[in-house]
Amino acid sequence: MNSQTTTCCIAGGGPAGMMLGLLLARAGVDVTVLEKHADFFRDFRGDTIHPSTLELMHELGLLDAFLKVPHQKVSRLRARFSGVPFFLADFSHLPTVCKFIAMMPQWDFLNFLAEQGRRYPTFHLRKNAEVTDLLWEGDRVAGVRVDVPEGPAEIRAALTVGCDGRHSIVREKAGFKVQELGAPMDVLWFSLSRKPTDDAETMGVFDAGHIFVMIDRGDYWQCAFVISKGSMDQVRQRGIAAFGAEVGRVVPMLSDRSGELTDWKQVHLLTVAVNRVEHWHRPGLLCIGDAAHAMSPIGGVGVNLAVQDAVAAANILAEPLHRSENADPLLAKVQERRMFPTRFTQRLQVIMQNTVIQGALGSSGQLKAPLALRLIARFPFLRRIPARVLGIGVRPEHVRTVERRPA
Repeated sequence: MNSQTTTCCIAGGGPAGMMLGLLLARAGVDVTVLEKHADFFRDFRGDTIHPSTLELMHELGLLDAFLKVPHQKVSRLRARFSGVPFFLADFSHLPTVCKFIAMMPQWDFLNFLAEQGRRYPTFHLRKNAEVTDLLWEGDRVAGVRVDVPEGPAEIRAALTVGCDGRHSIVREKAGFKVQELGAPMDVLWFSLSRKPTDDAETMGVFDAGHIFVMIDRGDYWQCAFVISKGSMDQVRQRGIAAFGAEVGRVVPMLSDRSGELTDWKQVHLLTVAVNRVEHWHRPGLLCIGDAAHAMSPIGGVGVNLAVQDAVAAANILAEPLHRSENADPLLAKVQERRMFPTRFTQRLQVIMQNTVIQGALGSSGQLKAPLALRLIARFPFLRRIPARVLGIGVRPEHVRTVERRPA
């Protein structure tokens, strides 16, 4: 069995893992990021890069390069309730450098972070490396067991960080208990072509029994069809043609393209979960991002909360790790820093799920917009509130680590 030693081993090359890897390497910490796949290319992942994350890119001096990566800008959000349009949020007044959401495929975001990380000699990204278990020294985590193409291997580390998503192996092997907060829906993701004459704005459609989201991707629409939790079998039984026809009824603009859906392989099921673990850490181990708290797709905030977790972890842990000090006493500080934003955001999502989402899916008549949305439509300055919550979030993080440039 091959063996390797590093200061920090990060299990998972998603937004939290890649951002933490970049920040630690930037601070001179030897870090190894393990990604179980051969690349980052997986469709229908969280692709919304919010102003808070763009602000971090600015603080790192990477914003100009980042914005050269193909993306679409969303400066405001809107929705339709039974055909009546409402504006949900206006990002143009945010106190940030970028006053928009950047819609960018997640694989492009992750490839960018990897490219920046490789500028530092202490950054190591290993793909095709699947974490299978934890290494222990007494009751302390001492690294991970990993399957790589050459065979099984061990990576020993002063600190292991679980960033391996909502189905985290690291979390499971550490024995962390998950508290489920519930979600009444699942989401079907798929793509349909976009015409130059189409309305260009990203928007949500709420109608009796239906919720549909359209995200402008330039030459195609990324579409989300919300269904009741566990109802995928019933949707499949009606057939792909019937599903396409239903899409056309919900969004008449797309009715001439619903025939593009010819196989269920074109439709990706996202099983929605909202949960969190009570304790994110134990000696030698920390979990962040979806491994610590799975978010609903409402608001598209999951990527950005994961990135914020990574920044907070780097701010607190980078210097002790660089000095080869025991970081265990500081792990609780990371959770303390990030628990309130997690609880606050999940609480808002659960309220939205139990009122707007469940109400729309269960409605059979005319659907009326919630009072809060009607007030936002009547008083435009109120649109700054949801824009602030979505765009910046609660307790935004800022880069505090010192860059140690390569010699």
